[in-house]
Amino acid sequence: MYDFHQDKKRYYEIQYKNARHSILPFVQPFLDLNRECQVMEIGSAEGGNLKPFAEAGCTCTGIELSAPRIQLAEEFASTLVKKGKIRFIHSDIHNINPADHPEMRFDLIFLKDVLEHIHNQEKMIRALKAFLKPGGIIFFGFPSWYMPFGGHQQMCHSRFLSRLPWIHLLPMPAYKTILRWINRHPRQNEGLIEIKKTGITIRRFERICRSEKLIILKKQFYLVPPIYIYKFNIKTRKLPAIIGKIPLLREFFTTSAYYVISNE
Repeated sequence: MYDFHQDKKRYYEIQYKNARHSILPFVQPFLDLNRECQVMEIGSAEGGNLKPFAEAGCTCTGIELSAPRIQLAEEFASTLVKKGKIRFIHSDIHNINPADHPEMRFDLIFLKDVLEHIHNQEKMIRALKAFLKPGGIIFFGFPSWYMPFGGHQQMCHSRFLSRLPWIHLLPMPAYKTILRWINRHPRQNEGLIEIKKTGITIRRFERICRSEKLIILKKQFYLVPPIYIYKFNIKTRKLPAIIGKIPLLREFFTTSAYYVISNE
């Protein structure tokens, strides 16, 4: 594992910088930041992605399943929390009924590197529509399952496996055996196996959007994702347009896909 995976404060700053310089500009053409926008992040972790939106004048809500991560988020963003610009809710989004909570309507909902961890992604995407204000948008950022590290094996404790591309595409029995023999970290291996079950392709994501009558307002595929400049000092590279137009190739070379979706 890389050092920043263990250093939560450092990773919070990485999230903040990436959201400020890539996510906020990506969605800004579809938001009116001259008035107070309501923003919700699903899977907000330590809250770094929300900070630039709060600084821009938005009122932000983070939904997170992990209580310890919420505790860190409230610590890292304590000033903004005290000002009422950010709040964190320990809950599963499916346990919140927006019909019973009129304050839970948002101009922007976003999921950054979260969708690929969710079972029944159709249900999740369908549920998000009820939380949107009229004219609201949803931002998704996720790695294509078929990209070299779509299985998140870079998180492996085994240095060898953490640098081995496309290993997650092995049949499940072979993948489990290799993790058990080489990684030897049962709890982490369980998480990697879960990602193999939930990883999402670009094709499948767009098919869900069509079935839910959602409109793709904007999309961008990256060969080198924006966050790598802060993680590894590697410059962002968009996927060449010609590759982006070839469905099979873009699945294998899109390290991050950005989308802005509308319900109208």
